[in-house]
Amino acid sequence: MISKLPRWAWFGSAALAFIAGSINAVGFLGFQHQGVTHLTGSTTLLGIAVSTGDAANVLRLSAIVGSFIAGCVFSGFLIQDSTLKLGRRYGIALIIESILLFAAVSFLRRSSSFGDYLASCACGLQNGMVSTYSGAVLRTSHVSGIVTDLGIYFGQLLRGVTVDRRRMHLCLLLLVAFLGGSIGGALGYARFSYETLYFPAALTGCVGIAYSLYLSWRQNPA
Repeated sequence: MISKLPRWAWFGSAALAFIAGSINAVGFLGFQHQGVTHLTGSTTLLGIAVSTGDAANVLRLSAIVGSFIAGCVFSGFLIQDSTLKLGRRYGIALIIESILLFAAVSFLRRSSSFGDYLASCACGLQNGMVSTYSGAVLRTSHVSGIVTDLGIYFGQLLRGVTVDRRRMHLCLLLLVAFLGGSIGGALGYARFSYETLYFPAALTGCVGIAYSLYLSWRQNPA
């Protein structure tokens, strides 16, 4: 049960879910219509491509899955912990995510699948960066688990079982934030096309720099 969840954890996880939703919307609306924030659909499509002998899609989808995993691997190497805590190397991770998203735009504008790979890697890095807080799983790049948890909580409420309402509220927040990001990403794509990714790229970069400066100030106050 979550005994206490600080404001920065609420705000940060919601912001990252919003960013992931906007990135995924651009991926689906792009030339490959490719989701990049989760692996369920991509892995299913990979299995279909293997079964039909579609070598081109096998390579492309394998690269999507591999890119996401690579982002998670790098996150694990960089942050070295699955529990969300201030003081970890989140600033660096956010800056790297920003660079990946900025780079993705230039490839996507040329209809290159490398743009999807870079965006998928950025989302894997983000999802690996925020894993758990006080026993609550923080999923910021996909909603299957969030909806599953919410369904369980509501079912328990109907049965009269006491549930962790703070954790339930967190799941609702992440779901709404991801949906809001998807709406924002779709509206942005209709007007700015792939340049829509500049917004989450700039946001993650600015937050990463600000966070790194804040930690530096805390460790070495004037």
